[in-house]
Amino acid sequence: MTSPGARPRIPAAAFAVVVAGVSAALHLGKLPPAVPALQASLGIGLVEAGFLLSLVQVASMTLGLLAGLAADTIGLRRSMLGGLAVLTLASLAGGAVGSHLPAEQAVPWLLVLRAIEGIGFLLAVMPGPGLIRALTPAGADKAALGLWGAYMPFGVALALLLGPVLIGWNGWPGWWWTLSMVSALAAAWLFVAVPADRQRAPIAATAPESGWSRLRTTVGARGPWLTALSFAVYSAQWMAVIGFLPAIYAGAGVPAGWNAVLTALAAAMNIVGNIMGGRWLQRGIAPERLLQWGFLIMALGGIAAFAELRGPGADAIGLPASLRFVAVCAFSLAGGMVPATLFLLGVRFAPGPATVSTTVGLMQQASSLGQFLAPPTVAWVAHRVGGWHWTWVATLACSLTGIAIARRLGRARLALEAATP
Repeated sequence: MTSPGARPRIPAAAFAVVVAGVSAALHLGKLPPAVPALQASLGIGLVEAGFLLSLVQVASMTLGLLAGLAADTIGLRRSMLGGLAVLTLASLAGGAVGSHLPAEQAVPWLLVLRAIEGIGFLLAVMPGPGLIRALTPAGADKAALGLWGAYMPFGVALALLLGPVLIGWNGWPGWWWTLSMVSALAAAWLFVAVPADRQRAPIAATAPESGWSRLRTTVGARGPWLTALSFAVYSAQWMAVIGFLPAIYAGAGVPAGWNAVLTALAAAMNIVGNIMGGRWLQRGIAPERLLQWGFLIMALGGIAAFAELRGPGADAIGLPASLRFVAVCAFSLAGGMVPATLFLLGVRFAPGPATVSTTVGLMQQASSLGQFLAPPTVAWVAHRVGGWHWTWVATLACSLTGIAIARRLGRARLALEAATP
């Protein structure tokens, strides 16, 4: 029993949802540490490795909205359990392919299974915010959504840290099998902890008549598009910076072991930002203000980390390497406040209870588009200018766009609250 003056706590069922999201994100982040082993054992080239890395993002970029619609249609718990089952079986099959088939047969199968994992990932994560909203009492929902916002960086950072160790111990097929077991365990906890869809309050009374009606309602509303665009400019710059840190540090002569640790630490700072964002939202800070703070610090962190003064015949002048790393960590930490806030706003701006996952699907699709386009653009600029010293221009442009969208989100939120009885 909770005493009358006590702050509501996040229930165990909501934690089970967060853990399920982390287990799905592990599959998203399992490939980068495995690329050297895949190249050594299967002889794959950089192009094939790039396809393996990007297939999940392509699935999210093209199917995110439909996956969210499917989650709203079949039920949030069923969708998440189905997605975890797909990830479990696809990862299990991937390990079997790597250990039993010759390279010329294994590579096509790995590409197919990676695309299937992308679909499983979408089905597993689209229902997360809606499930948390349904499972968490009103006084703890913002903190719980802040935890959910950390599922991606936590899973990716964990994969970057554990992947090299487990691959060195049992090969990359063993790494695939280990994550298959993790997904199966997460699905088992979710199955036990989260009530069946039919046992929660039905939403059919407020739902539009068909799935396509829900789709039209979602894409026809202004709020979901604003949150989606904001998510796109956040994820684009975060992935462009964090995704290239290993290459940047390798070019600076950082040893491989330290390279992995520093990259994982910078990614993990995003987790702290998500949790902090949830706590500040819980204390009543306006969501649009938190978004503006996050984007502003990302802009300043990007400038401090990458900007240099270069003159003809003179050495480049910039911050020392230690301060640049601090700036990258501040960039990642402040960025974590953005998804924590956007998941809250996504739930609020969904046209109705039956369109929450569809709205999150639109956000995921925009996020994946940003992650797909920004890294090659930043890499192209770095190649043309001979270094990463203009990266801050891309992060500044994304941050300024994010600040402008945050202002519009604030006005839309106030209008929505004034119109709600």
